[in-house]
Parts: sequence; structure tokens; C-alpha cells
Amino acid sequence: MTMTKKLSFSVLAALLCMNAVNAQTKITGSVDAYYRYNFDNNPDGGTLGNNSSTSFVSEQSTFNFGMASVKFEHTMGKVGAVADLGFGPKAEEFSYADEGTLLAVKQAYVYYSISDKVKLTAGKWATHVGYEVLDPQVNKNYTMSYMFTNGPFSHTGLKADFNLGDGVGAMVGVANPIDVTDPSDGDAPKTLLAQVSKTFSKGSVYLNYAGYFGAKKSMPYAASLNQVGLTASYTVDPKFSLGFDGTLQSIKSIPDDKSYSWYGAALYGNYAVCSSFGLALRAEYFGDKNGIKVYGDGTDGGNNIFGLTLSGNYKVGGLTFIPELRLDNASENGLYYKANGSDTKSTASAVLAVVYSF
Repeated sequence: MTMTKKLSFSVLAALLCMNAVNAQTKITGSVDAYYRYNFDNNPDGGTLGNNSSTSFVSEQSTFNFGMASVKFEHTMGKVGAVADLGFGPKAEEFSYADEGTLLAVKQAYVYYSISDKVKLTAGKWATHVGYEVLDPQVNKNYTMSYMFTNGPFSHTGLKADFNLGDGVGAMVGVANPIDVTDPSDGDAPKTLLAQVSKTFSKGSVYLNYAGYFGAKKSMPYAASLNQVGLTASYTVDPKFSLGFDGTLQSIKSIPDDKSYSWYGAALYGNYAVCSSFGLALRAEYFGDKNGIKVYGDGTDGGNNIFGLTLSGNYKVGGLTFIPELRLDNASENGLYYKANGSDTKSTASAVLAVVYSF
């Protein structure tokens, strides 16, 4: 073997070894369960039954498994892949638009960091719109907001993230219809995604967009859908932090060629009493006078809701106990009911949840 060939093989071997050394694998996950009791105890109230109108936590007076989740992350230099799988009622509700094995796929994507300024991602990922996320160990409140419940949940497509410097970022992307991993119709509309963000020492601000235009077939049946959202966080001091989420979605209906909209805003306050215990308060207003997402006896069949949720977070290692009290107050009758079947505009629930994360 010539010296040149030996040198070439040596360089190749060194590069392969370097890639092997740089390769990293990370595995994380969580398991959660809960008990919920609605004090009005009516099985028919709310959009999901049992006087519940928000995702994942709607059972009455029973012990329930939420989700077992495991996330695999592998990186090798500038490239990487993520497979985030979930099993249980939460995961299936999150992937409501899918079938079969796709119900277990929360996220599955690959990425390539072209430089420290540009990263390309292809696959399925959790939406950039909103403040709350599916994984319960990330949220301070266990039950979900009305804004989270009404989406979007995920996107499947291609996006590019840009680091513009000084804490400024941007993202643009194109994806399948919102929440749909594998459209059965090739004529389904593509969704445009965009984000502009700014992070600083004590917080962050994100301006988000998702929407499509001129659709012939879509979920829901809309010729166009546009949603804008603003999320922000601010650390007041080591013990106290604030969060904000606001969104507006407008839809132009195909059947009647009319435009409808819903909106929401929520303020989050988090206070660390000590290293192992904290309190979280969420105050949310959800406006839906057209009855797109929540119904009621209003003029247009809609409703406006004010929700107040107080949660405790007691941590023992990787285990978190979350006792929670929740009050939902509607502007109109027709959404919540008492045990005797009569209307009520307000309903209260108590939840005890436990989350283990690793």
C-alpha cells in the first residue's frame, strides 16, 4: 500500500472516529396520572363531557392514566434526529387527526444546522403557537387552557430557523393541514408557518403565525384560516415569574362563505415558595361568540368563558404532585350543567395529579 493510500485511510478513519466521538444520544420521558372530581357531577356538561371543555383531563371521579412518553434525541455534529413517542389517552387525543401507529407519534423529525445561523427541520413537530405544551412536566398547571385545547397541536412539513443575533430569531415553514401527519387527499391545503422572537436575560417574546388561503378541501371546512399568537415570559426575581399567552384565529367557512373568529388571552403567575414547592395561577379569558369551539345560548350560539386555575407543585426527586382547583365561568347557559340537569354558568373541579419525569 502506497504512502498516499495509507494517509487517505488514516484521515478517513480519523474522521469516522471524530464523528463517533461527537455523536450524542439523550433519552428523556414522563408518566402521569390523575384523579378529577367536578362538583356539579353532570356527565353531559361541557364540550367533552363531565363539565369539561379542555383537553386531556375530562373524566369524573375516577383514577386515570394520562400518558407514558419517551423521547429519543441523537446528534452527530451538525445533524440530528428526534423521535418523541407517547402512549395513552393524552397521546391519542393529541394525534386526533391520525390513525394506527401514527397516534403514538408526538414528534418525529430530522434537522441539519447549516451554520450557527440557519437550521433546517423536516418531519412532525409540536406547534410553535401557544404557551402550554403536551408534556405535563413542563407546564405548571395540570389541566390545559382553552387556547391550547383549540390548537394547533402539531405540524408536519419543512421549516427553517434563523438566528439573527442579539437574541433575535425567526422561523418560516410550510406544512400539511394543521394537526394532520398524513393527509389522505393530495389536494389538501398547505399551511404557512412563521415566527419572530426575541430573548433577553430575564424573559422572551414570540410572535407566531399559522394559516392557509384558497383551500378547496381542509380541516375544518374553511376556505382560509389565519391564526396569530403572542407568548411572553418574564422572570421578576428567582422566586416569581410571569407568562402571557394571547391568540386570535379567523376562519372563512366554505359552506356559508362567512368569516368567523375566536380569541383568547391568559396570564400565568408562578411563585416558588421553597425549593420543593411552588404555586401556579392561570387566569384565562376565551371569547367565542360564533360558537366555533364552545357553544352556548348566546345570540349566535357561542359563549365567552373566564377560567381560573390554581395549582400546587410539590417535587420529590423526579416526582411531582399537583393538587389543583379550577373554576370555569361562562357568559351564557347551555355549556355547563348541575347534577339535576339544570343550567349553570359556573362549574368547579378539583384535580390531584402525579407526574414522574426523567
